[in-house]
Amino acid sequence: MLNFFRGNKKRQLFGLISPGALWILLFFNLPLLIMLFISFAERGRTGGIASPVVYTLENYKQFFNACVSQYAGPQCDPFLYLGIFGSSVRIAFVVTFFCILAGYPLAYFMARQKPLWRDTLMLLVIIPFWTNFLVRTYALKTVMSGEGLINTILMNLGLISAPLEMMFNEFGVIVGLVYGYLPFAVLPMYTSVEKFDHSLMEAAADLGAPPSRAFWRVMLPMTMPGVIAALVLVFVPVVGAFITPDIMGGGKVEMIGTLINRQFGVARNWPFGSAMSLILMVLVLLGVIYYFRSSSEETRRAM
Repeated sequence: MLNFFRGNKKRQLFGLISPGALWILLFFNLPLLIMLFISFAERGRTGGIASPVVYTLENYKQFFNACVSQYAGPQCDPFLYLGIFGSSVRIAFVVTFFCILAGYPLAYFMARQKPLWRDTLMLLVIIPFWTNFLVRTYALKTVMSGEGLINTILMNLGLISAPLEMMFNEFGVIVGLVYGYLPFAVLPMYTSVEKFDHSLMEAAADLGAPPSRAFWRVMLPMTMPGVIAALVLVFVPVVGAFITPDIMGGGKVEMIGTLINRQFGVARNWPFGSAMSLILMVLVLLGVIYYFRSSSEETRRAM
């Protein structure tokens, strides 16, 4: 078997990529294909999938023409789920903006330190990955709650007379998402900033450029690949997030991820949940492709 892979470079390359390709095929592509078939099925009377399986487009029609049963009859709002998706995209953009705004200076500070301090700071950024995301979210909840650490300190100092409402609203959701996904923004930007030749900033200063102009015209464009990677790594998972909005929002902040989670859980409407998941994936994928194409066109025009 080993002699087969030692024969030529193509066989060696196949031997290297086959384990990862097989893993992606079995645990990503195959479940995605199963979800695709489920999205066209009818919901059973007690939930799940109807038996025998009947394929239909009603699940996709329901997303674009949402009808909710009310006491006065079915009320249809074609923008119900699209509005929730739009709200999720808006929150994702806000979270991504603050992650990049806070992560870039931190990445720059880390890259400019001596190796010992740089490795220590890198370890501090990576440490949150050693803890379960759910545990970290509940820890933040105890800090920001009405009787949490922040409100207790502010009230003891006499700065506030009543606890601040930092939980169960959009503010709490945004803070929780920034807290959870900030390391995903720091790491790729740190990689770009570390490789940046800082002597170029000195050259720009020698040519009369102030620090702000040198940053916008020299450093930021050359470290932009790290910023784009951070944008994608934060924006894509935040759009479909459901743990943080559910815990920090208390069910008052509806995002597309919490809605999908409810379809698979409480509602047991697997076909509609699968359809919503696929629609979310396609819309986000189209947005990312459009962003990359527009960015590449702007780069070519600048050159």
